[in-house]
Amino acid sequence: MKNTNKKISLAARVNIIRAGVMGANDGIVSVAGIVIGVAGARVSTYAILLSGLAGMLAGTISMAMGEWVSVSTQRDSEKMAMIHEKERLDNNFGREFEYIKNKYVATGISDTLAAKATNEMLQDQPLEVGVRERYGFNPNEKTSAISAAIASMISFPIGSALPLLTITLLRSGNGILVTMISVVIALIFTGWAAAKLGNADPKKAVVRNVLAGLLTMVVTYIVGTQFV
Repeated sequence: MKNTNKKISLAARVNIIRAGVMGANDGIVSVAGIVIGVAGARVSTYAILLSGLAGMLAGTISMAMGEWVSVSTQRDSEKMAMIHEKERLDNNFGREFEYIKNKYVATGISDTLAAKATNEMLQDQPLEVGVRERYGFNPNEKTSAISAAIASMISFPIGSALPLLTITLLRSGNGILVTMISVVIALIFTGWAAAKLGNADPKKAVVRNVLAGLLTMVVTYIVGTQFV
């Protein structure tokens, strides 16, 4: 039981960190695009600040609700998968036994050893084993929709504060350029963090993240200059 609790705790932490990193990343990119686009129209600092704050508020609510809906949908799907697997085990245990055993055989294990392993595991935790082998997730690893929503609600405005404060405090001179540079630096960090959480290649993730951010800022700036 202690090991299960540790797994649940780890899954919850990863879920919260993931939502926080993605919330901060979206806050940086989306608000940077807004304020740089508005700044491109050569409007007042007040207009830039107001538009940035509006984008921060809208994005915070949108990200939080999006995380809540996304994780809740995932949890609902997992619950249905567990119901279906329980029905299979109750109504046709032999067929489910063969399905799991054949998966092990396909990995190179002998038929005898696969049958023995399947029998031992199904005797101990039949539903958990069946769900893991058929659907690919561990039912003991819980994720919280509320925790993900709260993490996004906190991290989005924190991330969006960087471009908003930079461009409003450095409105004159090279404010836009400095804002873009600060955003790129922040995106390097969030891209690296997201890659580490997903066990992906950090270099590719960082390059994609920075390119997406730069494209967003350049496009919105060009659009903004058309309203000068």
